[in-house]
Amino acid sequence: SLPVGGVCTESSAVRFRLFFFLCSSPVLRGESPVVISFSPVSLLLLWIRNVRLVCLPPGAMLSARFLLLRLPLTSRSLCSGVAGKHGKTPTMADGSPPLHVSNVRDKLREIVGASTNWSDHQQAMAERASLSSMLAKSQSDLPAKKMKDSRQEVHLPLGSEPQLREKYLTFHNTVRFGRILEDLDSLAVLISYSHTYNPALKRSPLSIVTALVDKIDMRQHIIYPDCDIKFTGHVSWVGKTSIEAKMHMSQFMNGAYAPILDATFVMVARDPQNKRAAFVNPLTPEGTEEEKLLHEGEANKVRRVELSTASLLKVAPTDEERKIVHSLFLNTLDTNTVSFRSRLLPPNSVWMEDAKLKGLEICHPQERNIFNRIFGGFLMRKAYELGWANACSYAGHRPTLVAVDDILFQKPVEIGSLLLLSSQVCYTQDQYIQVRVHSEVFDPLTRQHSTTNIFHYTFASDADVPNIVPKTYGESMLYLDGKRHFNQTVHP
Repeated sequence: SLPVGGVCTESSAVRFRLFFFLCSSPVLRGESPVVISFSPVSLLLLWIRNVRLVCLPPGAMLSARFLLLRLPLTSRSLCSGVAGKHGKTPTMADGSPPLHVSNVRDKLREIVGASTNWSDHQQAMAERASLSSMLAKSQSDLPAKKMKDSRQEVHLPLGSEPQLREKYLTFHNTVRFGRILEDLDSLAVLISYSHTYNPALKRSPLSIVTALVDKIDMRQHIIYPDCDIKFTGHVSWVGKTSIEAKMHMSQFMNGAYAPILDATFVMVARDPQNKRAAFVNPLTPEGTEEEKLLHEGEANKVRRVELSTASLLKVAPTDEERKIVHSLFLNTLDTNTVSFRSRLLPPNSVWMEDAKLKGLEICHPQERNIFNRIFGGFLMRKAYELGWANACSYAGHRPTLVAVDDILFQKPVEIGSLLLLSSQVCYTQDQYIQVRVHSEVFDPLTRQHSTTNIFHYTFASDADVPNIVPKTYGESMLYLDGKRHFNQTVHP
């Protein structure tokens, strides 16, 4: 054990291990000062692991809590306390085991009667086509459901089942948020099928898919890899053929659940062959809280329609936005030449064309959903990881996610497709980075490109980042679109 206020005298390797033990031990949650000396070899090892150190003059003392706060977020990745004691979820109140996250996809296959074998998918789809006769002719033909009918609770026992961690673990000992996006997408589909459940039918005739990720708000930026996670959610609003699902994620720490994020997904119901829209059960609220959720869902629908109508792909920028674009243009003019073509990059700035990252994915059957198209959660994970890498390379620091906003699923991605992903930093302000990821399918035979998804992510860096500067009119529209999404997320 290391005495508080003492100095290490062991070998470099031993002192290196002691340092990381202290970062996760209760001593750093108190106010006792800790002073640790490191040899040059130890400092080199810590530099390789990207651990930030605070240099002190001889004899100086530093609060251990301050030392912990000065470490990068990714270094503070162990759950408070011992995982076996504090990080495990208790059994559900009725004594039954909670739904395991790995069983959600199996339950969905059971609901729709999908094949688990890729080679049998044609036969499985042909069998589903016969379910069209079971679809309701109108929404009034379906019984109204309550929010509690769709309520689901799914557990990801990272603390209870250490063997699960590798799938979710990053190199920096944090949880891969892309994997969380996959789990949220599966849960949203399960919630929607629970709302439309008909006990008289063996299989559901509906094909429910993700249309939009309306918003994901991060309430805590640290997700520990050794504490159990709980997902809860239910239907909060329905249209005639669409469903809004609200979900919450929390993590079990110090004997209680702490909120991590809130998510709102919009799902659409289609016929068994996924060719046309299908009606879903109406929703009847119970109590003032549920009525409030229902009104919020209606307001969200109106907001989405207004945003779509005001899209810069359809209408011109506002007067204020035009002034912003012109100001950006004037700031880049070369005053010596007085030419519209001569452009200079302002100090502490980056041209937008130099803030891109691109990727390619070959869509294999392993990543298919229950309808034998590419799983939406997989697309979100790949887009998020590319967007994060783009923000990281731009800022020069590992960024934290602030929010996910307005992920639009325009077209399904077929198995075997070549998926092209393009990430662009489109807006910056202080320490914030707004990233837009565009995905499209490329057909190598016809040479045609087809947009499938648009993703918007807001990240925060440890320090202020360079200003992003558009050069062309198209880039200026990207800048304004990024500014709009940023304002919705950070300054709603």
